Amino acid sequence: MRTAVITLVAGRHGHLRLQQEALAAGSRLPDHYVVVSMGDPEVRKVTAAGALPSRVIDVPLHEGRLPLAAARNAGARTAVAAGAELLVFLDVDCVPAATLVDRYARAARPGALLCGSVSYLPPAPPGGYRLGTLATLASPHPARPAPADGQILRGGDHDLFWSLSFALATPTWERIGGFCERYTGYGGEDTDFAATAADRGVDLWWVGGAPAYHQYHPVQVPPVGHLDDILRNGALYKHRWGSWPMTGWLRDFARMGLVTYDAAADHWHKPA
Repeated sequence: MRTAVITLVAGRHGHLRLQQEALAAGSRLPDHYVVVSMGDPEVRKVTAAGALPSRVIDVPLHEGRLPLAAARNAGARTAVAAGAELLVFLDVDCVPAATLVDRYARAARPGALLCGSVSYLPPAPPGGYRLGTLATLASPHPARPAPADGQILRGGDHDLFWSLSFALATPTWERIGGFCERYTGYGGEDTDFAATAADRGVDLWWVGGAPAYHQYHPVQVPPVGHLDDILRNGALYKHRWGSWPMTGWLRDFARMGLVTYDAAADHWHKPA
């Protein structure tokens, strides 16, 4: 099975370098490594110096916002056109374990959306992260399954899907239809993708032996800087699926007085 790893980049060049290093050291090399630059002209310089050959494509920002859905679709089109039969999507912050590509390839079946575990790393020590120590440093996400190597948990909850690390066979990607490109900026596009997969009869499988390690970076909790994106994308999701995503963030914003919920209209908005 010809595999492609697809990652989106806008900054975080050091994270991209370590991901590229880890893929090159893996037990199974991807046949294609597609790096999608979202308005970042320096990406080609970074990947050219890396240990794994890559193809960089450019997707411009959308009115200043990251086009995450459109960028994933563009990366998939490039990979499929090159003959990829398995698409592996990795967030640029994610360092794949040596077995990740191989375990995804072994597990892939038509009609299955595959997710591996993602563990979170503390800030990098002096000199940076070392690939051989990541598993001992990382803390698994407590709310998602982490099956043992060789184990696959079928019938997963699509609400737990995440776009940090996932894979699927090309026919399954085409069955889902990719990401809805009406989403721009932060949040919602991955929840919509999972809802579409469920609606089209695509099962969610948790794959053991395919862990990724999420490199540390500062985050804002709740993500106030993405408030407008969350309201816009949340309203789009509500229009498409009948319910609001990201309600945890929305409730946090409400406690801060940044948004108001209209129960009669089932609508979140900024106070007048």
